Amino acid sequence: QVQLAESGGGSVQSGGSLRLSCALSDSDSTNRPYCMAWFRQFPGKDREGVAVIDSDNTTTYVASVKGRFTISKDSDKNTLYLQMDSLKPEDSAMYYCATADDRVYCVHPQVYDFGSWGQGTQVTVSS
Repeated sequence: QVQLAESGGGSVQSGGSLRLSCALSDSDSTNRPYCMAWFRQFPGKDREGVAVIDSDNTTTYVASVKGRFTISKDSDKNTLYLQMDSLKPEDSAMYYCATADDRVYCVHPQVYDFGSWGQGTQVTVSS
């Protein structure tokens, strides 16, 4: 199983930027068809998919972050990123990275399709 570790969360003012990183322990995982994702969870709510990138570098975003967030990966560094710009208070949440073992799971990302998760990193945006 792939081990994931997020970093880069913190507190910023509205309109600011943060870049989240997710380090993957298993380099072999990037040699197979896969889906990598960022989810977020608001207090008392279920996790929701924010952005995904598959092994063909196809990306998809939830409507609320399109044009503001960018998902990317560096296969040489085994790292997944989420660049978050123009942050809003409603982006405040715990952010998690996750992987699934087939790119098909990027089409409609669901929590139960992703077998490996990081511990989460908190993002807080103040107005």
